[in-house]
Amino acid sequence: MSETLPSSLASAPAGLALTVQQVSAPVHSPEWASWLSDLGFLPGEAVRVLRRGKLGDGNLVVRVGQSTFALRHAEAQCIAVTARND
Repeated sequence: MSETLPSSLASAPAGLALTVQQVSAPVHSPEWASWLSDLGFLPGEAVRVLRRGKLGDGNLVVRVGQSTFALRHAEAQCIAVTARND
């Protein structure tokens, strides 16, 4: 049984338990990497998409650690994730 895993938080389905692997920033906004890290998106941290906007590339409501944030799709694409095993 093979399940397709999301490569970024932007493509993750709501409710799936994930782990942050890496945070990177687009060339046009290099400050996003430090901003996302400051919010708690750090390698090894638990993260989960709680809700998605109506459009496929809309905003996401995500929980990282004990905090909840709204992220734009482009910001969520900067966060590489893998499924949690717990």
